[in-house]
Amino acid sequence: MPRAARPLIQTLRSFLRARQGATAVEFAFIAGPLLMLIFGVLELAMVFMVATTLEGATAAAARPLRTGEMQTSGTANKTEFTKAVCARMSWLGATCADNLQVDVRTYDDFTSLRDDPAMTGGNFNPAQTCWSPGGPTDIVLVRTYYSWSIFTPLLSKALVNAPGDKRLVSAVEAFRNEPYSDAPPTKANC
Repeated sequence: MPRAARPLIQTLRSFLRARQGATAVEFAFIAGPLLMLIFGVLELAMVFMVATTLEGATAAAARPLRTGEMQTSGTANKTEFTKAVCARMSWLGATCADNLQVDVRTYDDFTSLRDDPAMTGGNFNPAQTCWSPGGPTDIVLVRTYYSWSIFTPLLSKALVNAPGDKRLVSAVEAFRNEPYSDAPPTKANC
């Protein structure tokens, strides 16, 4: 063995015999997978939180459509409905209206409602959304779509279903409108 290699080999042997940093080295081996697991669980929890919040917000915002309150008050438009949904998803802040799409359609019977396929991440086109809240006793399908950005790199393969590393989360409400009157109510003389 050459003389120059002896100090290098002795240093390597003493390094391999040392036990002071064993815990740090072991943690270094598992730190990456542990952090990915933690971030993955947090990312998945956020997607579920968006989905749950969107379902509740859609149900609450669809109630004035079902009762005819929006139609008779003259505020039955897509912008006001989007604002109503976003008001119930306030934790998302100003990004809600930019990432939310609303699709409201009226049907003759529940069979045709069933046959209308939902838009998914692959075939979602905001230009194909509709706003038709219907009149008294009409069957209405309300669908809301929210684009959520996925941050964890390894989870993006499993969760992304829309272009641009996004998850398209949707909520659906189907109902028959109440038999409300199209005429605005008159004031009673009391």
